[in-house]
Amino acid sequence: MQGHLRLISGRKLLSPKGQTIRPTTARVREAIMNILAPRLQGCSWLDLFSGSGVMGCEALERGAQRIVAVENNLHAADLCKRNLDSVKESCASKASVEVIRRDCQSWLRQKKGECFDLVYLDPPYQKALYTPVLANLAVANLISTSSLVICEYASKRDLNADDAWVTVDRRRYGTTGVLFLSLRERCHHGGTDSMPPQRDP
Repeated sequence: MQGHLRLISGRKLLSPKGQTIRPTTARVREAIMNILAPRLQGCSWLDLFSGSGVMGCEALERGAQRIVAVENNLHAADLCKRNLDSVKESCASKASVEVIRRDCQSWLRQKKGECFDLVYLDPPYQKALYTPVLANLAVANLISTSSLVICEYASKRDLNADDAWVTVDRRRYGTTGVLFLSLRERCHHGGTDSMPPQRDP
């Protein structure tokens, strides 16, 4: 039987079976959404390795205008689409929702010219995908001058981007780390909320 997970609002979503897909925990989701709150209304949100789509659903509930989710796993992509469509319908939202079942790297190499305000990057923790995905994201020209890229990673393995990126903020929530990045030549100073990087033990 299909399980459920809940958005911060309490709304239930379909949850993936087994251990293949790892939804972002409620604690981390709430923290990220609070940080991004001033940016969410009317934003375009790109969700890479979207899994169940829970992060896009949280953004959709907070007024995101466009959600594009990229997920290669057939079961996860179907789950993501069902969850996003359900949240969109329940919110009576006019937002655009698109789920793309493709390998993230190949999609980024072919996608050009459409800017996103917020990009969420949450690949499988054990795979070394952050550096190549960030490289492809940078050259794909999908980031506007005020965009943020948010990377979720296992905090026991410190994540640092190459010189093309500026670390805008860094947070730690138990076993989960969150890194906020902007392209160096497009970076806006002052952090995500005018506060220095923090660690939450």
